[in-house]
Amino acid sequence: MARISKFPAPKAEIPTVAGPAAANTRRAPASEHAPAPAGGQKRVRDPRLDFYRGIAMFIILVAHIPGNRWTGWIPARFGFSDATEIFVFCSAIAFGGSFARRGWLMGTARVVFRCWQVFWAHIGLFFFVAMTMAALDLTGAFEKSYVNSLNLGHFFNDPMPQLMGLFTLTYVPNYFDILPMYLVVLALMPLMMGLERIGLWTVAAASALIWLAANPYMIGLGPDGASLPAEPWSAREWFFNPFGWQLLFFTGFAFMKGWLPAPPVSRALVLVSAAFLIFSAPFGSWKVFLWVEAWNDDLAAAIRPAWAFTDEWREKTDFGLLRYAHFLALAYLGWVAAGAGGQRLIASGHSGLARLWSFALRIITKVGQQSLAVFVFSMALARLIGFALDQTDRGILITAAANIAGFCLIIACAFAAAWFKSHPWRAKR
Repeated sequence: MARISKFPAPKAEIPTVAGPAAANTRRAPASEHAPAPAGGQKRVRDPRLDFYRGIAMFIILVAHIPGNRWTGWIPARFGFSDATEIFVFCSAIAFGGSFARRGWLMGTARVVFRCWQVFWAHIGLFFFVAMTMAALDLTGAFEKSYVNSLNLGHFFNDPMPQLMGLFTLTYVPNYFDILPMYLVVLALMPLMMGLERIGLWTVAAASALIWLAANPYMIGLGPDGASLPAEPWSAREWFFNPFGWQLLFFTGFAFMKGWLPAPPVSRALVLVSAAFLIFSAPFGSWKVFLWVEAWNDDLAAAIRPAWAFTDEWREKTDFGLLRYAHFLALAYLGWVAAGAGGQRLIASGHSGLARLWSFALRIITKVGQQSLAVFVFSMALARLIGFALDQTDRGILITAAANIAGFCLIIACAFAAAWFKSHPWRAKR
């Protein structure tokens, strides 16, 4: 388990990767790579998956721009969970359909191919970002070392062992840790689908046991569980432990497969979920805690000890249970808000507002459909936007302009990726 920081000192912001919650559904939404149904009928995409995944991509960009004042208002500043949850959960729903449609053998082949894609996306992202940071440092025009800002000094000072570590995933720098986690979790899919032949309880037990191996404190076996090494010169582990995060992935997978029934639309469940999100905020958000402290010192003093008590339960590296509960509550509200089949997301009527929403929905869902390409692009883009902001006073207007420019660029990336995937150079029959 990664070392947990103590309750933050006053005026210190807790840096986290941010993100919104996602909705889930029992029916399996088609992935962008899904084959068309038999009979020439076009597969209908559920808009909920792409919509919430698209929202997440915008927030991920905001969260990764260094020194971005907009990160103070992303959803992660108001609760336990963040963008990593939506990335993992939606990936399970979107990609898990491979097994549902093609069976174990072809599903495994699809997983191997996807792992190959994710691996090279990770490698390409690392080298591009490392190259751009090195290029900035080589100019000698800036006091700041951009290489060291990402803790890449070891890579450039001793590249040969780090190259071996990079390709064997034993060297995983902090900024580049989400895709390796996703890759390992994907690799567990054939195992889980094989266990399904024994019984669904076997799948649930395997996922729970793997999570417990990463979180042995739950059964009194101490704080240090199963993890993967992140660098050879220290004891640092992967920031996102796949043995912990697979629990969320296979929860989404279980909803997609129908192993878990869709939750009922219930006013009581809505109220319970909303109450949990509201009343847990001071325990999971330093920003909200400061608001409570400014309002009532006595209440804040009562809350403060809970931060230390819940360290392991809200732990990010090994995916603490408070993060799990927070995300599921937020996901349920998003699922209810979208309506059956996402009908409430679809614009109705011909008013100007309806047309505007329809246009925005098309853009957001396009970004969600191309999530891997957009994610990789945004991670590289965020560092360049951060560099550009370093050359300014980071005022309100310039920061807004930088974020909006970033949004426009990831939208362009999504439409470009979709265009290339359509193979427009092929002759139409």
